[in-house]
Amino acid sequence: MQRASVWWQWAGRAAVLGVALGVVVVWLCLANDPENHAALALLLYVPYPVYLLPALVAFIWSFSLGWRWRVLALTSLLVVLIVLMRPAFGHADEGYRRVRLMTYNVKSYLAVQRPHGLAEVSMEVLQHDPDVIVMQDAGQFMDEHFVPPDARKTIFGKREIYAFGQYIVASRFPLKECKPGLIPYNGQNHTFVHCVVSANGTDFDLVTVHFVTPRYGLNAARSEGVKGLGAWRDNMNKRLTQSGALAEQLRAMNRPRVVAGDLNAPENSNVVQDLLDTGLRDAFSSAGLGYGYTHGHSLWPGISFLRIDHVLVSGDIGVSDAFVGGKVASQHRPVIADLLLVRH
Repeated sequence: MQRASVWWQWAGRAAVLGVALGVVVVWLCLANDPENHAALALLLYVPYPVYLLPALVAFIWSFSLGWRWRVLALTSLLVVLIVLMRPAFGHADEGYRRVRLMTYNVKSYLAVQRPHGLAEVSMEVLQHDPDVIVMQDAGQFMDEHFVPPDARKTIFGKREIYAFGQYIVASRFPLKECKPGLIPYNGQNHTFVHCVVSANGTDFDLVTVHFVTPRYGLNAARSEGVKGLGAWRDNMNKRLTQSGALAEQLRAMNRPRVVAGDLNAPENSNVVQDLLDTGLRDAFSSAGLGYGYTHGHSLWPGISFLRIDHVLVSGDIGVSDAFVGGKVASQHRPVIADLLLVRH
């Protein structure tokens, strides 16, 4: 009996120490530009339960050990919860001329196939009642073969609509100068959409974009191991090429700016940092509270674990609130941000 107790304590200490060392290694890797190395860049897309569950087990196990081990286990758990999972502790800006904006990757090709898919999207939009909606993967919504005019009106109401390819911009405020822009990679054309929104006496540039999905690169790395890293590296570089091309065009815009869409990358990636370096900030990080994960709930075990959909705003635009919507209508949760076009 005593031998079993000693074994249990040694096993517990090894578990606590192993988890602590693992957490420190991941922390250091993420803090030192992981996208310089394809294998380390995969850490940006690891579901948080991979970190959180071992830390929780070690913390519970530590209660059978001495206080030093409990402190070490608690510290590891807090690093996971705060540093690796990256919650937002934002605060509301002050200002006026409020505009509620929603960005939503609706996966319309899936929504039109589900029996209640269009109604689910309509309910999500109705629940948050945004002044301006930008959608990605929304091309089928403008095709009367899939969505008749009455159903489209249910989704968008009386908002003015501009559509191009997979993108839809719908606004209660006047839209002007709407046009697609190019963010090519590897000789392939890829687009974003740019509109000028005239809201309450203020014009601002609105860009919606959908960068290349990481799905194929992640699948290659997962199924082929080291051999799949080449495909993952190529996939990662496509997004970096797109973000760099978009950043150059954002710098040429002189009005207040909003960039909203499915960037397929978390905020601490170089993809998003390229855009932030143009003078933007993430609305959820600025005024949101919590983790704000938008993707992953369509996968097992049905929880969102990545924040890859973003609303980015220039410094002259305030953010009074930012939050994510529901998971029923799409593989992506929408991001809703209450913007203040005049910021104090």
